[in-house]
Amino acid sequence: MSQRSVLLRPALVLALVVAVTGCSSVKTMFKDKNKNEGLPVGELYDRAHDNMEKGRWSNASEVFGRLIAQYPYGPFTEQALMEQAYAYYKAGKHEDAISTIDRFIRTYPTHKNIAYLYYLRGLSNMARNTVFMARAFNLDTSTRDLAAPLQAYNDFSIVATRYPNSQYTADARQRMVFLRNEFARFELNTGLYYLRRGAWVSAADRATYLLETYPQSEYQNDAVALLGEAYTRLGNAVLAADARRVLEQNDPQHPWLAGHWPKDPSMLKRLNPFTGESR
Repeated sequence: MSQRSVLLRPALVLALVVAVTGCSSVKTMFKDKNKNEGLPVGELYDRAHDNMEKGRWSNASEVFGRLIAQYPYGPFTEQALMEQAYAYYKAGKHEDAISTIDRFIRTYPTHKNIAYLYYLRGLSNMARNTVFMARAFNLDTSTRDLAAPLQAYNDFSIVATRYPNSQYTADARQRMVFLRNEFARFELNTGLYYLRRGAWVSAADRATYLLETYPQSEYQNDAVALLGEAYTRLGNAVLAADARRVLEQNDPQHPWLAGHWPKDPSMLKRLNPFTGESR
């Protein structure tokens, strides 16, 4: 046997092993993919539900998907769509959850559990807020996207207004309050962003927008302080005095009234506690 043949044999053996292993993996993949095909609807549902109970959310959503594909009509399908949406939500696949919920709402608009579907859509949209929540405390306003949290607010609003007697209504209303305060806080941080860059008019406009759009929010008095500071910087003594008078009536202990801000970092921390540095 030549030296070249001796050198090639290990390589050929290794290639053969890889090929056999690869074929085995492919067979296993197709076997796993097809193991739910052709099963009776009840057995598919039980298998999916068992995965749900064990917290195997991705497996559950896959089996529910197979059930829906094989049996597109019937009571099992209605339940499978609802549970698949929930499994997607728990698995963190929020886009898939919303798509499934939208399909259910289009197909069964008068279903007895329709309030739950709107509520779950609100939860899914709210879960998509992670990027928004991170940016809500970042004064760089160039990357904001309020589409998901606004849609979540609208979903919860539908539950609260159309289905006031639903078991999900109370929680939906609490989440609306939370989101509304987050929107207000986002606007406040935007105003601070402008203020710290010397854009006094933009800061005043943002504070005014907050007060008009989110009255009675948790950040109402902070917005008045921002407005007063912006008018002070602009040299408008009359409007600055008006802001001070309003703040004295509603929040006499507000730090801005002591004249420490913006020199006092504690004031900035109160307005924006997630900011660890000034820009």
